[in-house]
Amino acid sequence: MVCLGNICRSPLAEGIIKSKLSNNFIVDSAGTANYHSGSAPDKRSIAVARKHGLDISNLKGRQFNVLDFDTFDFIYVMDESNFQNVIKLARHEDDIAKVKLILNEVHPNKNHEVPDPYYGGDYGFENVYQMLDEACDIIAKNLL
Repeated sequence: MVCLGNICRSPLAEGIIKSKLSNNFIVDSAGTANYHSGSAPDKRSIAVARKHGLDISNLKGRQFNVLDFDTFDFIYVMDESNFQNVIKLARHEDDIAKVKLILNEVHPNKNHEVPDPYYGGDYGFENVYQMLDEACDIIAKNLL
């Protein structure tokens, strides 16, 4: 799960998908920028996750790197900017094929983006949670 800073959207997505999958899956999140490497998720992401019974407070931000293409079969990004930043690191077509806009799971080929709630109010975080929860339901069903 990849967003810009790895403190709002992608840690939420990580927590949500982990809650829907068994421990047989490796799930992680990262940011395309290193602004918040080592930082906990935004307190509003933590709060909305907690509201829905998830604890993401122990997650730490990190930057996406080329080795993630080797570790993960699927790389879900939150928006087109994240998509472009991730595929710039791709070494070949197989790497690029792993990268998907997460909301295309809900709305195939529509390229809808998960809005960055960082500069908005609490409602934005709840809205993002709902979008990610719906997408993660589909992802989990496809994996199980």
